[in-house]
Amino acid sequence: MDLNWTAEQDANRAEARQWLELNLAEWRSEIGEQLSGDTADGVAQQMLWEQRLFDGGWSVVSWPTEYGGRGGSLWEWLIFEAEYWRAGAPQRVTQNGIQILSPSVFEFGTPEQKDHLLPRMASAEDLWCQGWSEPNSGSDLASVSSRARRVDGGWILDGQKTWTTRGAFCTHLFGLFRTDPESSRHRGLTYLLVPLDTPGVTVRGFGRLDGDEGFAEVFFDEAFLADDAVVGGVVLGEVDQAWSVVVAAAGTERGLLRPPGRYLATSAELIRLIASVDGDRSLRRRAAIAWMKAEAFDLQTLRVITSLLDGGDLGSESSLSKIWWSELDIELHAIAMDALGAAAEIDDEWSKGWQFALSGPIYAGTNEIQRNIVAERVLGLPR
Repeated sequence: MDLNWTAEQDANRAEARQWLELNLAEWRSEIGEQLSGDTADGVAQQMLWEQRLFDGGWSVVSWPTEYGGRGGSLWEWLIFEAEYWRAGAPQRVTQNGIQILSPSVFEFGTPEQKDHLLPRMASAEDLWCQGWSEPNSGSDLASVSSRARRVDGGWILDGQKTWTTRGAFCTHLFGLFRTDPESSRHRGLTYLLVPLDTPGVTVRGFGRLDGDEGFAEVFFDEAFLADDAVVGGVVLGEVDQAWSVVVAAAGTERGLLRPPGRYLATSAELIRLIASVDGDRSLRRRAAIAWMKAEAFDLQTLRVITSLLDGGDLGSESSLSKIWWSELDIELHAIAMDALGAAAEIDDEWSKGWQFALSGPIYAGTNEIQRNIVAERVLGLPR
């Protein structure tokens, strides 16, 4: 693996940095006080930012141009992500569609689905939420019980999804439904795309401890979906065969949803914080170790992308990445909270970051489940 960037990649980095600095300043001037992206007003602000990204050609760097992208490589995507987080840009409200759903559409979707769905994701015309978790089904996706019953021309949906991130503000949901009533576990499941304004679909937002309405419950009561809502289409045989689609999406969520630039930027900010509060030797040591872990995650990601470009896939090793970034996020923020002491209670940036980091080992599959996957499928240990 060559750790040196080419002249072309350096130029791409400079272009991205210049664009981000200019447009972030203009956007912040336009919106005034920046609000949380887990509130209705905050989402409205960030939609203005998403429009800037799309108009500037930076919304989906690695996508083909016909779908709204730049036609860049994964390296160019990684460079942009590093610059994005270095500049302090906001978390993307489009990430569920762009980073989790789109790989499944690219790999399994029909040409018609790609032509319709992908440009609308890139431009934020559609905002997607993830419909996997249910009241009695979290990390164990194979235990979902929401049903889709076959009828002439489509499906009738019944059931409930929960912990749906930003569901109250989204226009569409992608989710897993049991389409074979006699099936169990990972068999008999179908991946469906649901417009949230469909009759029979009810979205009920609910607040987090910090007061933001960051989640929603979604209820399905005899909601009708047409056949083209199946990822891959009925004709291609994706009905009852969604597990491979889900595994691909979950691997992306665990392995590449959190690029290292996010943690490199946080670790750099942590070092500045420790210096500003004259942290003691123990804090400085902890911060240095966390910074090294962020650098290690960056190197691991370079290895993963090299493998992908050589024809490999994320596979079960994505669980290793998920454990690493989720626990690193907590570590970085815990050190900051200790450094701030009592002042942490009034420091919105670090305290909100810490609260969000605590959820990392839970979403995208709990870390207990991820350790089982690593043990069995990466290390070959017995069940």
